[in-house]
Amino acid sequence: MTITHYLNSLNTRFKSGISKEHSYRGDLENLLRELVPQVEITNEPANVTDCGNPDYVITDGKIPIGYIEAKDIGKDLNSKVYKEQFTRYKNALDNLIITDYVWFQFFQHGELVYEIKLADIENGQLTPLPENFQEFENLIANFCSFTGQTIKSAKKLAEMMAAKARLLQNILENATTSDEEMQENTSLQGQYKTFKDILIHDLTPKSFADIYAQTLAYGMFAARLHDPTLEDFSRQEAAELIPKSNPFLRKLFGYVAGFDIDERIKTTVDNLADVFRATNVEELLKNFGKTTQTQDAIIHFYETFLAEYDPKLRKARGVWYTPEPVVKFIVRAVDDVLKTEFDLSQGLADTSKTKIKVNTDVADKRSATGYKQTEKEVHKVQILDPATGTGTFLAEVVNYIYSKKFKAMQGAWSGYVDEHLIPRLNGFELLMASYAMAHLKLDMLLRETGYQGESKKRLNVYLTNSLEEHHKDSGTLFSSWLSTEANEANHIKRDTPVMCVLGNPPYSGESANKGKWIMDLMDDYKKEPGGKEKLKERNPKWINDDYVKFMRYGQHFIEKNGEGVLALINPHGFLDNPTFRGMRWNLLKTYDKIYTIDLHGNSKKKETAPDGGKDENVFDIQQGVSINILVKTGTKKPNELGQVFHYDCYGKREDKYQFLTENNLAKIPFVELPNKAPQYFMVQKDFEAQEKYKKGFSLSNFFKVKNVGIVTSRDGFVIDENKNSLVKRIQSFFQLDKEDFKDI
Repeated sequence: MTITHYLNSLNTRFKSGISKEHSYRGDLENLLRELVPQVEITNEPANVTDCGNPDYVITDGKIPIGYIEAKDIGKDLNSKVYKEQFTRYKNALDNLIITDYVWFQFFQHGELVYEIKLADIENGQLTPLPENFQEFENLIANFCSFTGQTIKSAKKLAEMMAAKARLLQNILENATTSDEEMQENTSLQGQYKTFKDILIHDLTPKSFADIYAQTLAYGMFAARLHDPTLEDFSRQEAAELIPKSNPFLRKLFGYVAGFDIDERIKTTVDNLADVFRATNVEELLKNFGKTTQTQDAIIHFYETFLAEYDPKLRKARGVWYTPEPVVKFIVRAVDDVLKTEFDLSQGLADTSKTKIKVNTDVADKRSATGYKQTEKEVHKVQILDPATGTGTFLAEVVNYIYSKKFKAMQGAWSGYVDEHLIPRLNGFELLMASYAMAHLKLDMLLRETGYQGESKKRLNVYLTNSLEEHHKDSGTLFSSWLSTEANEANHIKRDTPVMCVLGNPPYSGESANKGKWIMDLMDDYKKEPGGKEKLKERNPKWINDDYVKFMRYGQHFIEKNGEGVLALINPHGFLDNPTFRGMRWNLLKTYDKIYTIDLHGNSKKKETAPDGGKDENVFDIQQGVSINILVKTGTKKPNELGQVFHYDCYGKREDKYQFLTENNLAKIPFVELPNKAPQYFMVQKDFEAQEKYKKGFSLSNFFKVKNVGIVTSRDGFVIDENKNSLVKRIQSFFQLDKEDFKDI
């Protein structure tokens, strides 16, 4: 369609007297397609900006490059009627046309840069102005070649990031699987094997591709956030922009930016960079935080991204996002304990130091460690989140210290962060995408608080398996990067006198974390109270839940330090499950005081509030949870058992959040529980009723033969809603080879 044909079509409709604004939409779309065939024009797009929906969006490879808002022919584009809408668009959209189909105003960065008419309106019809046709074509070509930050919606960015990440995940999975089958020695295959050897031993090509794709997406997100030149961006530039506070991610992007990048992912990674080139991430996040009314815009955006990338993954990873009231309460509780139990008046902000002995590389047979030792001065209040996830707890520690101590003393903040905060904040994370997010969140938070310290100072959040003691270097370049991360983390595991362990560890039934080091530590929980006899349970597997391992892991640090506080939110089953009696006794032997706030919400037990009302979980999970603050001062006698203070918190989720927001440890009316053998329950029990019950006889004495009862297995295989489907499945089962049984 030429401009002449376009005007003829408009004129016919206009003269009819019954056409309105929408009647001309198709004509303008057809004209634009003819003049700039290399771009895509979408009429009435949805959710492309956060400032409203202009009538057209112009895209290049799905990346928006311009927007058009059209009004009816003959309308005054400068009228006050449109002022609010046009001002909103001009402020938000860098490349914009406002038109009445014959009069075109071109705006860039909110300023009117060109204005042109294709026709005048005379006597109820359009009179073409052919002398303007060529200039209009040039203006449209220029409009469609605009390079700027045209992605203006957080949801749109999440959709586009997710689309590229999904494609990347698919390519990576196929490539890794192919390399494994063909025994190809590619850099990608080397990275996959290294991850499997050093970090996640049951890693599959699919899960490797998932964490790799997400990490590339969020690594670029972090790089673009630090980009001072918004007009350009590439994978090569991303490698330069990854903060020096995250050395592992910098090395990974050094590979992605270089000539050694796997050709199979190169194009998709470049396309991902194009998406970010069209986005001002800092501005978009700022606006997104306002619209979602959340203090944690990054995590909220990550949830939005996961909902687009893989909704099932988002649901599965919901336990990562500890509710804000829970996080804030735990951080406040640790601060209170440090002040009241350890006489540290500054609490979490404490700057006092202590001396420790650390191994050198020089062998010394006379030393108990086998190495010559040297004395080193370190901060006393060392903080560790051993399952950091996306950094929520460490970020709240930073936020709490800043708001309580330094908001009114801004000039002292940067020096304090460099000298007294970063050296004390430690985190371990197993999943690369979460690790990248934690670094991004902490980096952003420090910037927002006005921190302007040493840019090369790394954050002590490490990519490592907390529950493993040491990682060997397998010799590859990628392996050396991971080993460096893991071995730097090992200095914390081995040498740092950790005083505060806090967080929200994973919950996963009988977990895959079965390394010798952690399982040896777990033996302490698998003994009868008293610690001498092996636990008399036929099936004590629930003690192997990850959350229990992290409680034992935290206890290891506190015991090694001689004093400290362990503050976690985790399933509440250990408080009264008979199988955990040895664990409870061991905790009582270690700690002076144990505070448990049972938040209940166990849908498996169908828990209700005492008044019969609804009892909701603070997470979207079935297991009930409790906040547990365990304090070791080092003053309790070795054969003495600690005190247990318990509080039941029932009700709706929002009521529980409000309770945690309004209270601290001193305000809560805890009930002190007796340490009653042999179960040592950490919940309130009616022991008078128990004494009456014990006067009867035990069923195990009454019946000669006993077992655990019916325990089903492989329910998804042996149960079906359709009888015919089930019959066919069972019949085919009997035809399987032995090798195939393990897949059932």
